[in-house]
Amino acid sequence: MTAPIYLDHAASTPVRQEVLDAMAPFFDMRFGNASSTHRWGRESRAALDDARDRIAACLGAHPDEVCLTSGGTEGDNLAILGAWRALRGAGRIAVATSVIEHKAVLAAMHHCAAEGASERMIPVDATGIVSLSHAREMIAPDTALASVMWVSNEIGTIQPIQALAEHAKSVGALFHTDAVQAFGKVEVDARKTPFDYLCISGHKFGAPKGSGAMFIRRGTPLEPLFFGGSQDRGRRPGTENVAFAVGLATACELTLSAHVREHARLTALRDRLQAAIVAAIPDAVVHGRDAQRAAHILNISIPGTDSESLLIALDLQGIACSGGSACQSGSVMPSHVISALGVPSTIAAGAIRMSVGSLTTDAAIDRVAELFPKLALRARGHAAA
Repeated sequence: MTAPIYLDHAASTPVRQEVLDAMAPFFDMRFGNASSTHRWGRESRAALDDARDRIAACLGAHPDEVCLTSGGTEGDNLAILGAWRALRGAGRIAVATSVIEHKAVLAAMHHCAAEGASERMIPVDATGIVSLSHAREMIAPDTALASVMWVSNEIGTIQPIQALAEHAKSVGALFHTDAVQAFGKVEVDARKTPFDYLCISGHKFGAPKGSGAMFIRRGTPLEPLFFGGSQDRGRRPGTENVAFAVGLATACELTLSAHVREHARLTALRDRLQAAIVAAIPDAVVHGRDAQRAAHILNISIPGTDSESLLIALDLQGIACSGGSACQSGSVMPSHVISALGVPSTIAAGAIRMSVGSLTTDAAIDRVAELFPKLALRARGHAAA
């Protein structure tokens, strides 16, 4: 039987064995509460502090600038709502974001609007890159916070975060970036790029689901979303998940140590798959094709097909892909990201995201390159019939 092929690494990745090994003691004999003063607590506190130090080093941050979270959605909400609520009484009336953000960012921005913010949506061009001219107009002296994701979770385009963050600073606005798809794929360094808040999610690079971290630059205001103890400087109270913090730190270090090698490998795999599909189906549409993209994501539409039918056909052949963000699975509407590029709905409805990663081999790409065009053309034929 042919081995199944997983091409959905942008949705989630397997937990690395080294991460599991590092976490294991904290589910057993090293189970203490890091807030306790006895030996078990002190042991957990030492491990937690060490993990925070290691995560900070991977982000170019100070340890006190790292807040441990449950992942991207929590981090995005804490940054956006926390910044807005801290600044809304200081003459800052607006929030700004791009039209292609993850739903966690968009929903948080909508909530700011419900609390009185003027919500501004920055358009993108046909390749999925934020318009800098529009961004400079919308991120103005009355803006509390701007948020633009570093790498699109659906099409892989890399946004000009340096320029956007610098502009936000020039008008006194805070700047947040969702780096969930960026960490380990592009250089993320708080010493070089002046973002105020940044979020990562462990399950995108070999740590468990439910692990994540948020960077909060020193001196940046933030109102917490919930209240309790003094853990994490009061920014995120509650008993710390030491095992997940240790796992996240280990995954961060492993990911960065392999970045150069993996970037070259994944780029070659993605480009080979893209070339094979386009050669077999010349009218295939590669979304974001002419922009700088992260190495791991290929989003492609086959005119005359719909993503749901094609995904089922692929799954029956043991090939796992997605129709866009995994958070939107089950939706029959075209992706808001693809639609924002100006893509006609008939083409947007057929968008398939294939994302390569640790489980992707040359043999897997060869098999998908052979099968995908056949299945797509068959799906097109059925649609035409």
